Amino acid sequence: MAHMNTKNVQVSRAVGGSVAPIGVAAGRVNPRVYASPVLYQGPAPMCRPTQEPTPRSQRVIVQASTLERPPAFSSPVLAPKNDKPTVCITGASSGLGLNAAKSLASSGNWHVVMACRDFAKAEREARKIGIPKGSYTVMHLDLAALDSVRIFADMYKASGQRLDCLVCNAAVYLPTAKEPVYTADGFELSMGTNHLGHFLLVNLLLDKLKEAPNKDPRCIIVGSITGNTNTLAGNVPPKANLGDLSGLENMQPMADGGEFDGPKAYKDAKVCNMLTMCQLHKRLHESTGITFASLYPGCIASSGLFRNHVPLFRYLFPRFQKNITKGYVSEEEAGRRLMQVVASPDLKKSGVYWSFSNTSGSFENQLSEEASDDAKGSRLWDVSMKLVGLA
Repeated sequence: MAHMNTKNVQVSRAVGGSVAPIGVAAGRVNPRVYASPVLYQGPAPMCRPTQEPTPRSQRVIVQASTLERPPAFSSPVLAPKNDKPTVCITGASSGLGLNAAKSLASSGNWHVVMACRDFAKAEREARKIGIPKGSYTVMHLDLAALDSVRIFADMYKASGQRLDCLVCNAAVYLPTAKEPVYTADGFELSMGTNHLGHFLLVNLLLDKLKEAPNKDPRCIIVGSITGNTNTLAGNVPPKANLGDLSGLENMQPMADGGEFDGPKAYKDAKVCNMLTMCQLHKRLHESTGITFASLYPGCIASSGLFRNHVPLFRYLFPRFQKNITKGYVSEEEAGRRLMQVVASPDLKKSGVYWSFSNTSGSFENQLSEEASDDAKGSRLWDVSMKLVGLA
């Protein structure tokens, strides 16, 4: 991406000369859903700094133009009214999210809201994978822009759509990045998308989730073995380490204030995901009745998450997992595992990090010392609340 000289560039992206819609009803574009010109299709707003490191005041950031709140509706509709439990899955246009959406929708017991950055891709992939017509709704959500998260939450609550489970699945992984990329709000992209965007989303939808008609509300935050240093995979350098979180607090590229490292930025964000789950359980489970859990569905070695890796890695890694470690999990199987955490009465326990064995099924796994550090989790909560504007 070419460097830019302007300090504040406003963008509004549309496709085919028209504003990208943010809702689909039973596979059809719904004209009644409010579409802001900044709710766009395509890559998240981002840019690269002209130097490394770049002071915050001099960072070049592509920012979305001013977002307006949705207009008042007399009867907003996103999808045909249904009485089925409804699960909202972020990043449901590919990989784990898409396959979980298919498993849940195809069961006939769930309606799925696919909350995705690329609206057209989500609709196309839903049809391609065979998600039954009428069993899903596509809504636009760009986790790399906090105003998009706020509008999404407002639209969801205004729509009348029920919410029985929220799955925070979307993730950005930039393993070959040599310098940081920033979100529209000035956060390093992996941390801003994977952690802060989801942190805000969960907090904005908590009241809606508490009202789950199925009386079994759940919030699932997808974790990762690479963020757990009590595992072999978690000890592959660079290892996750949030330090004292001063870097995150001061909006530096790395949470620990160190030199930027793309793979570590992803792992750090995953530690934040798991710490957030633990804090949600501690702070809110008893008072809300919401089950908060995380999971690692297995090594989805052919996942699109690795699309930014070097070609040789993308060729060898799946074969290594299939033939050497025997830890390979298909996207379809991973989707079925996520469905279990969403819907199974056997996996209803709150505060759990679920893992799966190819031979014995689900089990409660142990988080690393850092990912379960209550003091660090409490500090992360306070810092995150400030950064997303909730404190």
